[in-house]
Amino acid sequence: MKKHNFSAGPCILPEEVLKKASEAVVNFNNDDLSLIEISHRSAPFVEVIEKGRKLALEHLNLLDKGYQALFLQGGASTQFLMTAYNFLNTKAAYLNTGTWSSKAIKEAKLFGNLVEVASSEDKNFTYIPKGYSIPNDVDYFHCTSNNTIYGTQMNVFPETDVPLICDMSSDIFSRQLDFSKFDLIYAGAQKNMGPAGTTLVVIKEELLDRICREVPSMLNYKTHVEKDSMFNTPSVFPVYVSMLTLEWLKNLGGINFIEEVNNKKAKLLYDEIDRNPLFNGIVAKEDRSVMNATFTINEGLQSRFDSMWKEARINGINGHRSVGGYRASMYNALPLYSVQALVDVMKELERKA
Repeated sequence: MKKHNFSAGPCILPEEVLKKASEAVVNFNNDDLSLIEISHRSAPFVEVIEKGRKLALEHLNLLDKGYQALFLQGGASTQFLMTAYNFLNTKAAYLNTGTWSSKAIKEAKLFGNLVEVASSEDKNFTYIPKGYSIPNDVDYFHCTSNNTIYGTQMNVFPETDVPLICDMSSDIFSRQLDFSKFDLIYAGAQKNMGPAGTTLVVIKEELLDRICREVPSMLNYKTHVEKDSMFNTPSVFPVYVSMLTLEWLKNLGGINFIEEVNNKKAKLLYDEIDRNPLFNGIVAKEDRSVMNATFTINEGLQSRFDSMWKEARINGINGHRSVGGYRASMYNALPLYSVQALVDVMKELERKA
């Protein structure tokens, strides 16, 4: 039996997706050729990437609404650069909610002036800032919807007349939002969609008209839109697995269905963290992430707890090195019984303590 996988990324993937993907590596479409050795411009793979792009827009309710979906390379880290390279002409506004926001800010400063509208760094990013205002003279506003390392998540997005750009790497396709509010969404696949190696970018076509400077071809969104996300050889296997995962999600009932499941998983774990006197939540309750639950344990109990969860075949709950403690990542493919297994260990520790 597979271990209960709470890894923050690369993420857990559905068993049926892994099975189909492994078969495709050996024999794709019964053509006696591997998926990873056929031409990326062959009809079978073009069908894969086109289906993946369409499914992404369908799930976000953006199909035929003036948006393009792209599968690019370089991870979300390259998007920190690309968003600014393409759209930061004079000044941009950023919300700083953690490590990845900070890295996006660092890259953007290479291209223009920045307004940091708010930051939660004063409390080690354990909350989401509120009550900030966005200047109306900026080129765009950038935020991170979910902070994997710290375990916080934005529940409300600001109303603004400037383009809204969001890094959704760790909660993409996990909950229903009005995605038409966003002009550009990007997400590294390895947090909730597929293996590392591709990055989903969903961009409003009107935003392309705002690209004013000369941008190198590989870093220019226009290039990838014009070439249907096939300007260069895409990451064939990660794109295929991402497509399979999006197909799996559609067959389940889409984002509406998985959001209910995710909320049940999060409630189960957070209720135990709040009830059990041996454990303590790290972040503000109103800003807790449904995807990444962070918590600590009372002093002197860590070694015993570690032994117990490892014996229970639980994997990947160590906290990020910059935060410590524990982090249980509950991405779409994580079953409810895995969360129950972790909760059972926490209860057993309480009984033995």
